[in-house]
Amino acid sequence: MERATEQARHRYEALVALAPQVVVGLDFDGTLAPIVEDPSSAVIHPEAPAALARLACLVRAVVVVTGRPARQVVDLGGLEELAGSLPEGATLAVMGQYGHERWDSHSRRFTSPEPPDGLVALREELPRLLASADAADAVVEEKGIAVAVHTRPLPDAKAAFTRLEGVLADAAERHGLQLEPGRLVLEVRTPGMHKGLAIRQAIEDHDGGGTLFVGDDLGDVEAFTAVRELREGGLPALLVCSSSDEQEALAELADVVVDGPGGVVGLLSAFADDASR
Repeated sequence: MERATEQARHRYEALVALAPQVVVGLDFDGTLAPIVEDPSSAVIHPEAPAALARLACLVRAVVVVTGRPARQVVDLGGLEELAGSLPEGATLAVMGQYGHERWDSHSRRFTSPEPPDGLVALREELPRLLASADAADAVVEEKGIAVAVHTRPLPDAKAAFTRLEGVLADAAERHGLQLEPGRLVLEVRTPGMHKGLAIRQAIEDHDGGGTLFVGDDLGDVEAFTAVRELREGGLPALLVCSSSDEQEALAELADVVVDGPGGVVGLLSAFADDASR
């Protein structure tokens, strides 16, 4: 652990003691997979599949809670193959698009709502909006019920992000959509769900008696807030930040800070070791 207080260690040990009741929630990008310039080329950390498989056999459920489409995460993470290797009773699930989409290792089926009319209209308007913010060369990622604009490839990515944020916020409001800022990415998506609601639903769905949640970005703040509220209500819980130089807000809210996806895998493996003992 890169940073962990004495209180955090007690919280960790409490979760280890009741591991069979724990729901582990994990973001994908920046948490299980390194951030890359081309989002379509992101791949899960090479040691993550083995850690997830081992963990799924010891806890109530392992749930990836992500802004990406569920199908994309299953493909990039090799989760279909991983699901086939799990013993009966082990549960691996994905809540994609902030919880709008679902997949699990038992049914192997994807569920997703239809995109709202406002998103269709925004897609048509998007080239003009990008040009107006001098960001016509930003990478646009289609996500079915969301669209993400990545400024990372631009010469001054942070300045482009700042210019675009207000433009896309106005457009999202006009079309009844929600803007979700991230690490040099601005996502306009279907409203009504966020990671806070998703992790609450995951804990309820799997009858969790405790939770460990790991995230890295602003989109995970609502999940952190939800977990802290549940902990105040008596649920054993631990919040972990996968740190980066690009985003520090989450580190201030976390119990434990680890060094990127490699640190996350190390923590999950250590949890599995301790739970096995």
